[in-house]
Amino acid sequence: MAHRRLILIVLLTAVCMGSGAAATVDQSSDSEVIATERKALERWGKGDPGGFLEIYADDVTYFDPLQDRRVDGRPAMTALLAPFRGKIKIHRFEMLKPKVQHYGDIAVLTYNLVNYELQQDGTERPTTRWNSTAVFRRVDGQWRTIHSHWSYTKPELKQ
Repeated sequence: MAHRRLILIVLLTAVCMGSGAAATVDQSSDSEVIATERKALERWGKGDPGGFLEIYADDVTYFDPLQDRRVDGRPAMTALLAPFRGKIKIHRFEMLKPKVQHYGDIAVLTYNLVNYELQQDGTERPTTRWNSTAVFRRVDGQWRTIHSHWSYTKPELKQ
């Protein structure tokens, strides 16, 4: 009887330690995914779309409210973003409530984004507000965006 109890305790300890390790891996992966997106946003705000282009998988798909249809593949994204090079100037941004959900080597990042513009008097003014979903896949140890979807937060709809 004591032998069985000892085996049960050992098994329960192993299960608990294993689930703790999984939680640590997920938290680490959460930080990696968020940091990857944040770095791309920082570059974008300085007029450099290369931050996003570098993390896109070859087969990335993309939606935003300015496109009539889905954009497919990194070459198409390169063409889409090329006209923005050097033209975007975002003083500061806030990535609000980022959440990462993991499914094996897939991670779904959702967050709200608020961009700010610096005024002549030194104050900041919010400019655009976005909802963002980015689906990542781990490829050779790197998180790559396989799908990105942007929409306006509470847009003014025409009647």
